[in-house]
Amino acid sequence: MARVVLGHRRERGDLENEVLATLAAAKRPLTPREVLAQLERELACTTVMTTLARLHAKDAVTRQRVGRAYAYAYADGATVAARRMRRVLDGGDDRTVVLARFLGEREPGDVPVLQRLLAEAEAEAEAEADGGAEPQRAGPTRG
Repeated sequence: MARVVLGHRRERGDLENEVLATLAAAKRPLTPREVLAQLERELACTTVMTTLARLHAKDAVTRQRVGRAYAYAYADGATVAARRMRRVLDGGDDRTVVLARFLGEREPGDVPVLQRLLAEAEAEAEAEADGGAEPQRAGPTRG
């Protein structure tokens, strides 16, 4: 029995990967219509909107309001990991216990990095409380 193929069927995740690549290459957040214009496919805008909403739910992209629509941007690996950590932390019964266990499993080289980041966060909170300008944050440190 011969199998009839009526059109090109995407592999699972193909469209998500193409949308992510489009956002990663962009120098700014893009609306669904702008993403659609960059894709070399004939798709409905609602298909792109649904794909972007799913990627946002997975924390793979960020979004911000632009008029009545959203503009989406690629979320780098560090952002994705931080959001997942936040979700796990928020889902715990006792934040103190979760944080203590996390710190108990850290690498020794993480201590100075964590101390520096906590000091920066404290200075930032103080500056915000005083109504002052936000202090400059140092870039990522490799330890």
